[in-house]
Amino acid sequence: MAVAHTVYAEALLAAAGEKGRLAEVREELADFVGAVEASPELRSLLRNPQIEAYVKRDALADALGDADELVRNFLLLVAEKGRIAEIADIQRELERLIAREARVLELDLTTAVELSDEDAAQVVRQIEEASGRRVEATRRVDPSIIGGIVVQAGSQRLDASVRGRLDQLRQELTARR
Repeated sequence: MAVAHTVYAEALLAAAGEKGRLAEVREELADFVGAVEASPELRSLLRNPQIEAYVKRDALADALGDADELVRNFLLLVAEKGRIAEIADIQRELERLIAREARVLELDLTTAVELSDEDAAQVVRQIEEASGRRVEATRRVDPSIIGGIVVQAGSQRLDASVRGRLDQLRQELTARR
């Protein structure tokens, strides 16, 4: 993540926190990013480097109309600074900062077969107890891991799968030659 994305996200987080409107700001920014992704015309306008920043800002000012004042001012500032094409990255960074502040650990659980809700909840509870953080897990099924589980949290990966163990054994066997 670029430093600029973090700077803008931190500024919005602080301003929304001061005003006690973090949930509203978070939702409205996510809605805006979703609208940009859903509209090829808007996306093209905002990402076109040949269009001056003030033109983008003025177009946004007209389009935002009755948007939350804090979100509106933020988006206009980002456009004015020539960073509006990066708004999706800024919004992702804001989500990351909110999760970090709330001590939420976001992770992917990959299993060979679909876990029951009860089994998934048990795995999540164990991770919460071990990490001391609240866990939000995305579940995936990948039959190629054969059995076991793979837990991925950011760049950290815990591979307790049968496929992972077989790969490890293969490496050990070929290294002994």
